[in-house]
Amino acid sequence: MAKKDERLPKKIYEKELFRLQAQLVTLQEWVRQEGARVVVVFEGRDAAGKGSTIKRVTQYLNPRIARIAALPAPTERQRGQWYFQRYVEHLPAAGEIVLFDRSWYNRAGVERVMGFCTKEEYQRFLSQAPTFERMLVEDGILLRKYWFSVSDAEQERRFRSRLEDPMRRWKLSPMDLESISRWEDYSRAKDDMFVHTDIPEAPWYVVESEDKRSARINMIAHLLSTIPYHEVQRRPLELPPRPAAKGYERPPRELQTYVPDHAASLS
Repeated sequence: MAKKDERLPKKIYEKELFRLQAQLVTLQEWVRQEGARVVVVFEGRDAAGKGSTIKRVTQYLNPRIARIAALPAPTERQRGQWYFQRYVEHLPAAGEIVLFDRSWYNRAGVERVMGFCTKEEYQRFLSQAPTFERMLVEDGILLRKYWFSVSDAEQERRFRSRLEDPMRRWKLSPMDLESISRWEDYSRAKDDMFVHTDIPEAPWYVVESEDKRSARINMIAHLLSTIPYHEVQRRPLELPPRPAAKGYERPPRELQTYVPDHAASLS
């Protein structure tokens, strides 16, 4: 468990995070201009910090260029499709970045452990996933896969913190709590997944996440280091002069419905 005084100091964290986020904006402009396609897969233990890292990655990015794919449970129709089919439609077009908050690796983790897929479906996934990812890479997609690792003690601490916090209680589900009693099952599933899908074309990168601040910094810095982006020269913009008024008159305020001034009641 990461003790409070062992965490990356807040001032250092915030300064470096902002620097890295500025580089992410530079990366975004490079992706847009070059027509690159970037896919980042976030996987790992429940409460390992995937969601909070994704928030920091996208904080200053254009949602039209960098979007998050967090798919719900498959519909009945999707269950009758090729397993990877519903993920394919979320892949980026030229000039886009897609961050998968959980991905096709659901089948190697929760579906296997909780019995939501058959043994045949699971084995087929382990066989097809490397081929699927090689096809993505061969087609020019920049694919990065991150596994967020956290200890059982730290995971339980974070679960308890969420349980006691009414603003974050929604993050807990019965499925999350199952991960406590099935810790070793998930560990074996992760180990088997790595054996079959940690391939040279799309390796797994493990992010130690006992300290969330360090995990975010490390993950973002690594992502930036693996993509050959560069500063893009943009045409300078200038505000045009405001034209002279031509007689426009605003309608009377009483004809419109305004929200109540709640802010004024606070002082």
